[in-house]
Amino acid sequence: MPEEFLIVDGHSVIFGWPELKALHAKKTSTAREQLIRLLTEYQDNTGINVVVVFDGRGQTVSEVSEPGGIQIFYSNLGRTADDIVERLVAKYARTYSITVATADLLEQQTAMSFGAHCIGLEGLREALAEARKSLAEEIKRRRKR
Repeated sequence: MPEEFLIVDGHSVIFGWPELKALHAKKTSTAREQLIRLLTEYQDNTGINVVVVFDGRGQTVSEVSEPGGIQIFYSNLGRTADDIVERLVAKYARTYSITVATADLLEQQTAMSFGAHCIGLEGLREALAEARKSLAEEIKRRRKR
């Protein structure tokens, strides 16, 4: 079975989830940090590699990651997160099992044309909740031993 990846269009999620949108209205970095925390927890709970892509402003595409952490990309000036997501899917969908999380239907269609699976924002919310629930059940089960 190929290695699994979840690629998340960061700002699509931030502007699509009311609680993150409210944080963004106060301070952009706070909303990004909260999303990154949620996605890191998901990766830790599931073993699925997570990549989150944000629209950026720099001259080059930048990547931030820590050992064992999720990968975070910021697009460069003149490019969107959608462009980066689509390039990643086009390059790696034949080798890895990729799911893209975005509200953008055109981006979903493009990702699927390269062989990725797609979920909307509620699908992502459900996946995060299910991973958290599974971990809680596993902890409970182990405590009973």
